Amino acid sequence: MAQSKFGNYFEDFSQGEIIEHTLSKTIFESDNNLFSLLTMNHHPVHTNLDYAAQNQHGKILVVGTLVFSLAVGITVPDISGKAIANLGYEQIEHLNPVFINDTIYAKTIVLKTTESKSKPDRGIVYVETIAYNQHKQEVLKFRRNVLVKKKH
Repeated sequence: MAQSKFGNYFEDFSQGEIIEHTLSKTIFESDNNLFSLLTMNHHPVHTNLDYAAQNQHGKILVVGTLVFSLAVGITVPDISGKAIANLGYEQIEHLNPVFINDTIYAKTIVLKTTESKSKPDRGIVYVETIAYNQHKQEVLKFRRNVLVKKKH
């Protein structure tokens, strides 16, 4: 039996490569409620049907940081599964609203790879991830630098 692959080494990434992630997640009301409770985000647009009905979208909005967390998680098997560390996130953009029962998918573009100057066993992979819903509408975009192990 072949060992399952989790993550990629630095050498596996190519500038310009587009990775369509295979994981996806439908966001249920319980996901949004639990995340709201855990993160102490009690804004009624995320937890109160009556309040949300009287506002811009007319229904409950999923917490934006939940969408961000899911998008990062979806990428782990391909992007950071062999990472030493995520060095930083930047340019996090919420492009469109996400609602209860939307399904989140993601793709990642490898923008740049840089070998470490101080440690030859690793390198930095700079990527942009785009999350989108079941209608192929982009809902979130962000960039990050990931410190990834090299093959030994």
